[in-house]
Amino acid sequence: MRAYFKPAGYRFTILTIFLVLLLSACSLTRTLGPNQALVRNVSVKGIAEDDFAEESLLYIDKSQQPNNYINLQLYLLFNKKGKKDIGEAPSILDSNDVEYSRQQIQRFLNNKGYLKATVTDSIVVKKKKASLFFTAKEGPLFKIRKLQDSIQDPKVRQLYRRTRSTFSHIQPGGRFDTDSLAYDRDQFYLVMKRNGYFDFYRQYINFNYDSTFNSSVVDVRVIINNPTGKNEHPVYTVNNTLVSIAKSSGRTPGKADTIQVDSQLRFVDFSGKFNPRTVRPYIFLKKGDIYNIDQQNLTTSRLSELNVFRNVPNPVYTKLADSTNRLDSKIDIIPLPRFSDRVEAEFLFSGGRYGYNLGNTFTNRNVFKGAEALIIKTNWSVLFDNGRNTATTSGIENQDLKLGASLVFPRIVSPWSFPSLGKYGVPHTTVSTNFQLFYQKGLVQRESFLNSLTYDWAELSNKLHSLTPINIEYSQGTIDPFAYSQLLANNRFSYIYLIGRKIFTAGSQYTYQQNANKLSSLESFNYFRGFIDVGGNTLDLLARLTHSGSDSLGRKIFGLHYAQYAKVELDFRRYNHLGGEQQLIFRVNPGIGIPYGNSSHAPSDNGLFNSSQLIFEKNFYVGGANDIRAWLPRTLGPGNFNRGTYYGADITTRERLKYLDQFGEIKFVGNLEYRYNVAHDFFGSKLNGATFLDFGNVWRLHDEPDFPGGQFKFGNFYNSLAAGIGTGFRLDLTFFVFRFDAAFKFKDPQFQGADQYVLIRHFNELFKPGPFKNAYYALNGESYNFMQLNFGIGLPF
Repeated sequence: MRAYFKPAGYRFTILTIFLVLLLSACSLTRTLGPNQALVRNVSVKGIAEDDFAEESLLYIDKSQQPNNYINLQLYLLFNKKGKKDIGEAPSILDSNDVEYSRQQIQRFLNNKGYLKATVTDSIVVKKKKASLFFTAKEGPLFKIRKLQDSIQDPKVRQLYRRTRSTFSHIQPGGRFDTDSLAYDRDQFYLVMKRNGYFDFYRQYINFNYDSTFNSSVVDVRVIINNPTGKNEHPVYTVNNTLVSIAKSSGRTPGKADTIQVDSQLRFVDFSGKFNPRTVRPYIFLKKGDIYNIDQQNLTTSRLSELNVFRNVPNPVYTKLADSTNRLDSKIDIIPLPRFSDRVEAEFLFSGGRYGYNLGNTFTNRNVFKGAEALIIKTNWSVLFDNGRNTATTSGIENQDLKLGASLVFPRIVSPWSFPSLGKYGVPHTTVSTNFQLFYQKGLVQRESFLNSLTYDWAELSNKLHSLTPINIEYSQGTIDPFAYSQLLANNRFSYIYLIGRKIFTAGSQYTYQQNANKLSSLESFNYFRGFIDVGGNTLDLLARLTHSGSDSLGRKIFGLHYAQYAKVELDFRRYNHLGGEQQLIFRVNPGIGIPYGNSSHAPSDNGLFNSSQLIFEKNFYVGGANDIRAWLPRTLGPGNFNRGTYYGADITTRERLKYLDQFGEIKFVGNLEYRYNVAHDFFGSKLNGATFLDFGNVWRLHDEPDFPGGQFKFGNFYNSLAAGIGTGFRLDLTFFVFRFDAAFKFKDPQFQGADQYVLIRHFNELFKPGPFKNAYYALNGESYNFMQLNFGIGLPF
């Protein structure tokens, strides 16, 4: 079932066009003085390597970078009203900043191995608009001839020579690059910090290089000095650790008992709300081990991931006053408030449809003093459809009430012991229970209960596992008598069976993800997610062993029919970094659900229907903001199914049943999306853009009489695919992303032949009525919408 809303797209489009026309009519130079010019074009020539040519533009002073057109117009529009924080101030030509930019580009080339490079600049001004031209003469590229080291401490020298090949960017015969020297300094600093050298600093590492040869070569010497007055760098080991937890205000008033947890860890809690077991598994700096900065960072990261502490700083170390080079450490932690409550609400409307969605999330942190979290969620959605009803309570088309509670443990809770799984992420055990009540006027009322036990853990930083060994579901539905007769008369046997029955199932689920930790990066990588859901087999075994009874709909257990099924869904993506902030993503998302065993009995009341049915909650649905964006959620498919043709002139049935979900046991969705940056400073945030192509559909496994054209057939695969194209913006606020997409139906499989390409054949009716839209309305009772606007938080994938 669904409750959806369509934004007022036409008004938004008209407003956008009006704003663009208004801004276009304004001169960019209207506020400049008599001797001022606006920088509108910048170029750098003479750099052979494309990557360096692009990077050199970043060394031009920001005040001499051309403005983003829209941001500049916004600044000029609102500046007179004193709102100077809106938009982007004009880039006024300044010869001093131009000279500074020239020097920066030249220094950049020198650092990249072109030690004799020179850069000149020229300025062309026309009609108060300036163009800046920087021309580089690179000269020869200097390469490294010899690499030597001068390291006083023999142990450090041995460590450097043993590990240099694993990190060094400085190689004989390679480019001489001062950035590589800095990189090597940072990398060996970390090597030292991982091997007990707590007191080691970057300043101990220096480089001498000689480029006085005539053959464009450089000799490089790595120098690592000892501490002043010492013959070697000391190696430190970890001793005792004290964890101190303050009150949520940050204060540590009064006295609190210090608990000696083990030979290393001491624990003091001024808040009185935590148990030592909360932090003990995540102290990775072990007594007797040499100091290792990676173990330090791992400790602070995992304690932060417990999501009960506001601030987890690096430990403060104290050297013991003896000659043993041991370190005592103290970690001072401030907890988050125990209770939090978040309210979410939205109101959406379009034409005769409007509604609201109210949600509330209450969190009780640290329920049993072990960083457990009790999360209680409520959500209430109401949709009014005044195209058919009035604005009173009788106008409510459907309501959806969801209540749920989850208890999350930051560890694996099991009768069996497991090795520590916290190295790559905090493992979680989640026990949850959820209730949903859905009511659709004149059609159905359904109640659903879901209870589950889930384990989440990380095998590696890029390999995540989620196992739900227990997933128990119960649902029942009551169909409106008149709707029942209409469904029966229109051969909608699938809906009669699926939405109007009681069903019980117990199963298990497993999800595996690879490279989920890279999804917010700009690098090139592959992402994979696999999901398996199998249900009913244990219940089937119990039913057979206990001889619990059966009828024409199948076997029962506890007096209820149960479902057997297997469901698999895959999500493969290829992220390609195209330089800068450009990215091209290709995604394929197939899935299949197969009913079997006790789910293969589904006769209709009149005996015309008898085939396997996947339970309603396990079917696939497409459309919406995250897959095929040109269609509303659950309104596409299955296959070539045409709802208008199916109902024909039966207006009463068409109106009553128009909110029925379109579903299938087979799913295939594909996306191709190009992402790019629009403006680095758009009202103080980053504005990115995207252009995309979405395609796919859902299909039925069998040829069902109530879904003509809905069966999956390889020979009809392309003909039954839907496709949409579009573009959108993403407002990046760092902590989350606002997303707006405008998607257009390009190929609609409910039609046949060339008529499927609706955007091409009926482009003239994109924003106005015509013969095609009129014919569609007469058959379907609602307008055909080419464009769908989607608002969301976060990226679609």
